[in-house]
Amino acid sequence: MSCTYHIANRGIADPDIWWHLRNAEYLLKTHHFIRADMYSYTVNGLPWINHEWLAEIPYYCAWRMWGLQGIFLVMICLIEAIMLGTYYLGYMAGGNAKSAFLASWIAMFLATVSFGPRTLLFGWAYLIILLAVLWRYRQRGEGPLWVLPPLFLLWVNSHGSWLIGMVVLWIFIVSGLFSGMGDAAKAMRWRAAQLKGLLRAAAFSMLALFVNPYGYRLVLYPFDFAFRQNLNVSNVEEWASVDFHGLRGKILLASVVVVLVMKVIRKQQWSLESLALFVFALYASVTYSRFLFLAGIIFTPLLAVSLDMIPAYRQEKDKPLINAAFMMAALLFVALRFPSESSLEADIQNVYPGPAVAALQALVRQNPGPVMHDYLWGGYMIWQCRDVPVFIDSRVDIFEYNGIVKEYFDFTNLRNSFEILDKYKVRYALLEKDSAQAYLLAHVSGWRVVYSDRVATIFERVP
Repeated sequence: MSCTYHIANRGIADPDIWWHLRNAEYLLKTHHFIRADMYSYTVNGLPWINHEWLAEIPYYCAWRMWGLQGIFLVMICLIEAIMLGTYYLGYMAGGNAKSAFLASWIAMFLATVSFGPRTLLFGWAYLIILLAVLWRYRQRGEGPLWVLPPLFLLWVNSHGSWLIGMVVLWIFIVSGLFSGMGDAAKAMRWRAAQLKGLLRAAAFSMLALFVNPYGYRLVLYPFDFAFRQNLNVSNVEEWASVDFHGLRGKILLASVVVVLVMKVIRKQQWSLESLALFVFALYASVTYSRFLFLAGIIFTPLLAVSLDMIPAYRQEKDKPLINAAFMMAALLFVALRFPSESSLEADIQNVYPGPAVAALQALVRQNPGPVMHDYLWGGYMIWQCRDVPVFIDSRVDIFEYNGIVKEYFDFTNLRNSFEILDKYKVRYALLEKDSAQAYLLAHVSGWRVVYSDRVATIFERVP
């Protein structure tokens, strides 16, 4: 746990967390769900659904109670719970605590792709619960399937990754429709009562998806994302294919090699659902690096079984005092490493233009006008610069639907930059100090620098 804590302790400077906080604040103060954009001047008033509203509330409540430390606490608790759950899945599969521990370490390194104060963490936590229930049902022929409908109800209101959970559920159901043994896998047919229980749970789970404030539109959102948000998927780093030159790509490749080599050497026969889950997670993680987290969770049981030649835990050799000492040392490490409010704020100011935003707010109050700014700073402005509408932020969906994402990329790639500034009558530009756009505006007439620091520069249009 302390190692996970050390790796996850990277601050909370995520571009989404700021508008998540603003959304939750609006919901809890007004008791109304957001149904249209309220933060921008480019798509203001157009329909928008807040598909992660439930997962935003814990972060906001923690911020209200403990400030930035509260946000960090929610994040670290979620990550620790997911990693412990991943370890438990490995232990369920092989019954070897040591091999499960080693496998969960590999999962932890893959999971770092999504470490941060993100609503996605709730989705991965729900996936752990789903897998634990389904594996228990498969191993014992019984399990708490009643958990699944309320689980999917929470999931659909927290994050669009519920669709992954539904795919996993149906992989288990369909795999049990076959029986037989092959070279790659063995299939074991569900008994009639088991299949009936699974189908009932799946039916109620699908109905539970529609228990949300936006109805069918929220259920359709993951499909909308997949088929309509092409610029988002093709330009955001975490939606890129896995980089096998990077550490996470090499760990993924090594994991696959270990699992397959051990399968051949030890003549292991996977269950059909294990094979299907492996193929699903491998394809998803190679295609989109965001799903390396998924691969870490799915691969852990397979790795734990592959590495179960490691001597198992033996209680008679246990050293309670030494274990207690290690636990105390780990708790002390966590306590000493817990970041202060000032250190979290300092990390944020290394990424976001805090002083520049304050200066911009003063300028806009004195001489109002639209602002062009960096995409990753939009959420921060929504939270910290409330009376200045943004051009764009990381709620990419609504901006892509209305052509704003394309125009923003044209601006940043210096294609029709001045035409776009003129179209929206932009008066101020808040830009990263060393960006190409800042260089352009600094070397043309019609714009002047009114503020600059090590992070950002503010330009004002010259009348």
